Amino acid sequence: MKKIFFLFIYIGILTGFAQAQTRYEILIKGGHVVDAKNNINELMDVAIQDGKIAAVAKDINPDLAKQVVDAGGMYVSPGFIDLHSHVFAGTQLNRALSNGDLSVAPDGFTFRSGVTTVVDCGDAGWKSFPTFKRNIIDKSKTRVLTFLNIVGEGMRGRADYEQNINDMDSKMAANTALEYKEHIVGFKLAHFNTFSWVPVQRVVEAGKLANVPVIIDLGYPLPLEELFFKYLRPGDIYTHVFTQAARREPVIDAKSKQLRSFIIPAQKRGILFDVGFGGGSFNFNQAIPAIKAGFIPNTISTDLHTGSMNAGMKDQINVMSTFLAMGMDIPGVISRSTWAPAKAIKREELGNLSVGAIADLAVVSVRSGNFGFRDADGNRIGGNQRLECEMTIKDGKIVYEFNSITRTNP
Repeated sequence: MKKIFFLFIYIGILTGFAQAQTRYEILIKGGHVVDAKNNINELMDVAIQDGKIAAVAKDINPDLAKQVVDAGGMYVSPGFIDLHSHVFAGTQLNRALSNGDLSVAPDGFTFRSGVTTVVDCGDAGWKSFPTFKRNIIDKSKTRVLTFLNIVGEGMRGRADYEQNINDMDSKMAANTALEYKEHIVGFKLAHFNTFSWVPVQRVVEAGKLANVPVIIDLGYPLPLEELFFKYLRPGDIYTHVFTQAARREPVIDAKSKQLRSFIIPAQKRGILFDVGFGGGSFNFNQAIPAIKAGFIPNTISTDLHTGSMNAGMKDQINVMSTFLAMGMDIPGVISRSTWAPAKAIKREELGNLSVGAIADLAVVSVRSGNFGFRDADGNRIGGNQRLECEMTIKDGKIVYEFNSITRTNP
């Protein structure tokens, strides 16, 4: 009996010692870490505890973690932030993107592509935001933030609702943003198709009242130089930057095929340029010469909706791969999908791997081969690299794993 008694004591001591040695819930081991905020671009290990980044260092002892992720040969980054998506999905008829069938529920499109945060781009206005919060924000595993539409009804229809200047109430929009500042990061103007600066003035006024940025999707070819230098403020965002369509002035002049002279000065002034690929808002004839001229967009985003999810856009990581095919490097596309959008929406607790930061991460492999990418008009380019999401971690929990790269320590 004494031997059995002492055996149990011995086992208890060993168990207690092992538990004392376990410091981390998850350790991502051997990956190439890209963290733009902290200027990290090298092989590092990342440890997670209590939903936060606990350590970023070389050669962390794997015995200190309950779960170890083998990220050798892969990239490890903050979770991707899709700055432009449409996720106010609903079943009501004739509601377009606002509680209608043109938007998509976020969780089916996010984690499998490394996205942990989406920013809905104007689906809801101040009138419909409570429904959006109740139906989508509160129920989604994905972190859902939003640009509130300056139109009270939101993106309920281009032909009627989005043309109603009388429903563009700066004060009501600002009041709603201040009431729900945990979720609302700015304001959106989209699809207005008449020559008038009034909608721009109204959305910027709301931005001033709530001290948040605005994002602009022009539906009429207003002069861009005037928009950037007279109406928008540093930190405001121009989306669908590489659109080639009659509804807006392109950044590459149609006649000269050159980047317009005021684009880079506008970017230096602080205007942010977002991709917003979408179903009809991205053309290689704009993007490729612009990049060759030294103009790189500030943020990479999808403009996710039912019209883009199965076309050239597909998802965030495919859009990032498309930019690799156009000559950008991996750290560049990662930074424009993480830290850059976090700063743009003033949510600097996101998009980085600082110790103590929220543990949102993407583990990404790079496939080599012959790949093809299309723009929104069906044009094709080839590439020799494609990014693929291996794992997504949100708030310190593994929410997606593609090839079972995790082992559990005994």
